[in-house]
Amino acid sequence: MSGIRIRYLSFFFGLIAVLSLLNVIYSYYLNLYLNLNTYYLSFISSSIIGFIFYRFEKIKLKVTIFDKILTVFFGYLLLPIILSLPFYFSIYNLTFLNAFFEAISGFTSTGFTIFDNIKHIDQSLILWRSSIQWIGGLYFLFSIIYLIDIYDENFKKTLTHYLSFNSSEIFKQSFKIFLIYFGLTLLIFVVLNFLSIRSFNSFNLALTIISSGGFLPTNNLSDILKTDAQIIIFSLLLLFSFFSIFFFYNLIFIKKKNINFFYEDIHLIFYYFIVVSIFFIFFSFNNDFSKNLLSLSSSMSNIGFSLNFDQSNLNIIYLILVIIGGSFFSTSSGLRFIKVYSLFKYSINQILSFSRPKNIFMNKLIFTKINFDFKEINKYFLTILIFVISLFTLTLLLSFSLFDFENAFKLSVLTIMNTVNSSAYGLSDFDFYNLNSFTKNCLILFMIIGRIELLTILIIIKNFLFKD
Repeated sequence: MSGIRIRYLSFFFGLIAVLSLLNVIYSYYLNLYLNLNTYYLSFISSSIIGFIFYRFEKIKLKVTIFDKILTVFFGYLLLPIILSLPFYFSIYNLTFLNAFFEAISGFTSTGFTIFDNIKHIDQSLILWRSSIQWIGGLYFLFSIIYLIDIYDENFKKTLTHYLSFNSSEIFKQSFKIFLIYFGLTLLIFVVLNFLSIRSFNSFNLALTIISSGGFLPTNNLSDILKTDAQIIIFSLLLLFSFFSIFFFYNLIFIKKKNINFFYEDIHLIFYYFIVVSIFFIFFSFNNDFSKNLLSLSSSMSNIGFSLNFDQSNLNIIYLILVIIGGSFFSTSSGLRFIKVYSLFKYSINQILSFSRPKNIFMNKLIFTKINFDFKEINKYFLTILIFVISLFTLTLLLSFSLFDFENAFKLSVLTIMNTVNSSAYGLSDFDFYNLNSFTKNCLILFMIIGRIELLTILIIIKNFLFKD
């Protein structure tokens, strides 16, 4: 535990305290007293722990990348314990495992829920569920900056001209992320209000969309979105967690435009339009394009929302889109499109180089002058290999828990990619409440594994198996 940077976690405990206080104010304002004491408990607990972590950390001169990974992993375990307190001490008589499962699901922006009927939940607790997602999305973005040294140079160039981050540069980029994240949340909330969506629902959905979460303030999204215009605009809002969090900021504030700041998002724009065009031409049956557009945008951004209609013929396509994922510096999960595209292009070039040895094949990203080297390709390959191993392992574990193989496979993909179950994947009626303890613990572990980036799993394993 000596390598864990608890001062890094203190900020998020402080943020939990602030949101707990906001829930107290909201409960008093609307006379919602059923779970009021639970938010006082989370406020006091998070404030005390945050102060202790900040004040009493022993300064370590040299922090290794393993220390940082361990810190992030520890945060995914400890922070949800405090976040689970309002669930555990609520009037709904939840076991600690169920409360912790709900908190982990929200904090990892997955969206699996043990609640069967959202309408029966106190409004303040609904708001708490959404707040957990918002904190989790921010924690994920901060962790990318914190672990920036394990990623390749091209990803670093989308942030800054600096190739190595010192503490001041980390603070600068983290503060910028917080302002952008908060600003985009407000923007989504305002747009949803313009769509004549109830303010309470708009606010909860804004917290969910920006964090790529899966919790809804109602039982079904169809209870909120009534018209095609609402569905289409809502589908486009889901893309905020598909593109880089810096995309719109760089478009507005970067005076000297550099392709390094936009290369991934340019690829994502073409990827999105190609997929949407294919669906519009070949899969728009019975004027259902707006509903398909919602499922498309939701799957590509790893949110998972869909409207209740039969999509069984498209389940596998949506799952593939979930696996590919979105931008590296977004709150979405997935393998990341640019990694899959780079690895595919490199593999094709390698194959062609044997059949046409006299030709020269450039491993260059389209629209840019950026080349990817062999070390980066190795990282991409390892990421996919670890994903396949994780997917196979979880599918096997779920199959042992009396799941049929198809549902076990689908649920495994959604768990590792942190995407909520819905009718788009044929799992809208899945019951998490009655799962046995072993299965819930497996899902908890793999939700965390999916969120801390698959490459970091290899570093953790390497540190324990091959010590210097």
